[in-house]
Order: sequence, then C-alpha cells, then structure tokens
Amino acid sequence: MNRSSITRASAAVAGFILLAGVAGNAYADEEQGDDNVDVTVEIAEITEPGVLAMTVAGTSASLTETDSTATIRQFTGALPTVTITDTRTPEEIPAGAGWYVLGTATGFTGSAGQTGIGADHLGWAPRLIDGDDEGLVGAGDEVTSVLDDTGAQVGLVDQELFAIAASSANVAEGDAQWTATADLTLKTGSDVAPGTYTALVTLSLFE
Repeated sequence: MNRSSITRASAAVAGFILLAGVAGNAYADEEQGDDNVDVTVEIAEITEPGVLAMTVAGTSASLTETDSTATIRQFTGALPTVTITDTRTPEEIPAGAGWYVLGTATGFTGSAGQTGIGADHLGWAPRLIDGDDEGLVGAGDEVTSVLDDTGAQVGLVDQELFAIAASSANVAEGDAQWTATADLTLKTGSDVAPGTYTALVTLSLFE
C-alpha cells in the first residue's frame, strides 16, 4: 500500500470514530416528549389474467397383452387423465377462438436392440371423462393401426385429434375444466421379438 492509500484509510476510520462520538452525545440528551405517527398502506389484490392450460396426470402408460390371435399380438392400455382448464373471462378470449389438442407418437424402440415397432402400429380411441354436460367439447375420432381392417388404419404417425372445443367463449365459464383420456392399442405381428419397448406420445394444446 502506498502513502496516499494509507492516508485515505486512516481518514476514513477517524471520520467514523468522530461521527460515532457525535451521535453518542445526541442520544444522551434529555427527552422532551414524544408523539405517534400512524402509517397506512392499501395493498390491492393481484389480478392475474385467466389462462387456457393442459395438464397430464402422469408421465407413463403401460400396455398389456389382451386378445391376441395366432397372427396378431395385441397390447392395450390408456393414457393418463388429461385435463384442460380455462380460467379466462369472456373478455380475455379472442373473438372466434377455439381450442384443440393433437397427439402424435414416436415408434417403439427395443431396450435390448431388438427391431423397433413403428408408430403406425399404435392406435387410440379418445374419450371424454367429465366436464362436458352441454356437449360443447368433443373427443377425437378413433385412429386404428396398420394391422387393423377397419377405421383410419394409419396409427399415430401424424398429429391426430384428441379433443376439441369449436368455441372457447361458449365453453369457458371463468373456471371451466374438462378431463379426457385415450384407450391405446398396439398391434404387432406374431413374430415380434420379445423384450421391453418404449415409445413417446406427445400431446399439444392449440388455440
């Protein structure tokens, strides 16, 4: 430390000691009376805009073998419950808006390197569970797999409709909520390799 630095540090300490001494003397004066001041603050309620949101009650679904035949092996299960919530007021909803949920799947990958199973082998049948007493929300159509002999027969390769509300304004009531799921069906040939397979289903909410 050079000489000028030492000087500045000493002056700062001396100043602190001097101020402390002055304050100490002031507090020692005799009290001549006191009074009170009421402090009032009004805190307004936080008003947040409503939202349209989707939640899924789980991150996994398991398929189990049911009703397989000599040529087709079939595995069924269901998506976790999907909930759509709309807390918006009518004024917050864009004119003419409607919401919908689309779903798509990846192919199934074998955990031990076995040949995968394409997403076209996975079908679903969406269905509403609760919240649509007036018929304003609809479930998407059933999508069947390439091994089915009826229906769409395309599987969940592309984005498929899960649920839809043609008019957001008509179905929203300040705190509206709907729940839905989809029954899943995977079909493979009878020569499919044994083992564990995993695919990913993605659900997306649009308006």
